[in-house]
Amino acid sequence: MGLDDRIFPVGRLDKNSSGLILLTNDGDIVNKLLRVENGHEKEYAVRVNRKIEPDFKGKMEKGVKILGTTTLPCTVNITGTHTFNIILKQGLNRQIRRMCDALGYKVTKLKRIRFMDITLGDMKPGQSRYLTGKEIKSLKSSD
Repeated sequence: MGLDDRIFPVGRLDKNSSGLILLTNDGDIVNKLLRVENGHEKEYAVRVNRKIEPDFKGKMEKGVKILGTTTLPCTVNITGTHTFNIILKQGLNRQIRRMCDALGYKVTKLKRIRFMDITLGDMKPGQSRYLTGKEIKSLKSSD
């Protein structure tokens, strides 16, 4: 992209994850977007190592005890025998992997597909694009 400004990431992805990451030259907006109390949604597509049991969805959505705390309620949509999408409003360290581990599953693939109203779409690893004016306005107006 050849940018001259200082660039800040909005959130992070661990080395075994892929997907959408926002970069901005507006350092003030980063903390605003990541504050848990603002409830900004992040959606991930997840694959696990074994068949998803019927009680998995309810347990995940209710909150799972990890890192000495219980995760906030979330939304889970089962998409296949070994796959699901999860929508989080918090971002604890390796949260999805730890939640799955606590329930006896190992994450084999994790991809962030959405941050608030911004979606990854069909972008490939390494591709980038500028946000639209509408997307920037949505990020700046969020509480």
